[in-house]
Amino acid sequence: MASLRSKTLRMEEAPEAMLHIVMDSAGDSPPDWLQTYAIEVIPVNIQFGEKTYLHGVDLTDEDFYQMVKTYHLIPKTSQPSPHQFIEYYRRIAAPGDTILSIHVTSQLSGTYESAVVAARDLEGELEVIPFDSLAGSAAMAFLCQEARLIDRAGGTLPEILARLNFIRDHITIILTLDTLQFARMSGRVKALQAALASILQIKPIIVLREGMLEMGERVRTRSRSLEQVIKLVHDRVGSQLINAAVVHAQDLDTAKVLLDKVREAFNLQQVILTELSIAVAANLGPGTVGIVAYPLKEG
Repeated sequence: MASLRSKTLRMEEAPEAMLHIVMDSAGDSPPDWLQTYAIEVIPVNIQFGEKTYLHGVDLTDEDFYQMVKTYHLIPKTSQPSPHQFIEYYRRIAAPGDTILSIHVTSQLSGTYESAVVAARDLEGELEVIPFDSLAGSAAMAFLCQEARLIDRAGGTLPEILARLNFIRDHITIILTLDTLQFARMSGRVKALQAALASILQIKPIIVLREGMLEMGERVRTRSRSLEQVIKLVHDRVGSQLINAAVVHAQDLDTAKVLLDKVREAFNLQQVILTELSIAVAANLGPGTVGIVAYPLKEG
């Protein structure tokens, strides 16, 4: 009888398998979302000269922008290695747990591929499901939020992945850059295009298409660029009910102006304001602002 009671007690005390939701630091979200939705963040590597920093660990956003001003260097970003992923996954999870690992577009970064390699190496120990967002920034935060809400409602992993696939297929990201210096030096925009736009003082519109950042229309003033961002997003989502984010890199004042325009122009379920992760801002530059949006259901 005592042995049976002990066995029952051990079964009752056995911890439930958990779903861990991870994104890399190329995603950005309101600070409270990390705790509210139990989102864990693996840092991207930021390299200044010969020294490499972990974003959010030993390099804050404020440190980053100050170092750019001080040293006049555009830093390089690099994905966490498979080894870094393995160490991170083992630190946050226990055997039997599932990790849903959501990452910046594989068209611009090797982060997703590193997660795939780590997942393969951890087979039999942890179930790791890498997910290529084909996006970045606040799109990744929305993916994490929706995954957690479905999880807490008792949804299954296939249901979560179906929802994430819908969002990925319908996400819209439109940005406008204040300067092309960062994008040119990072290789995100062709040097000739960047040089010409800089000479003409053009404010370029950047559009995410199939996971790639492409230069779209070019306008000559900041106010006109904001109106064009609104128009392009509206062309895609119309009057549908949407979730949206206004994102910015060190330009809160402009972001607030854009936020007011978003509230007037769209049918919103929720709208958030976030600062672009420096893993993204390092490639696009301060002064970048834009909109991330997707419809709640098929329109």
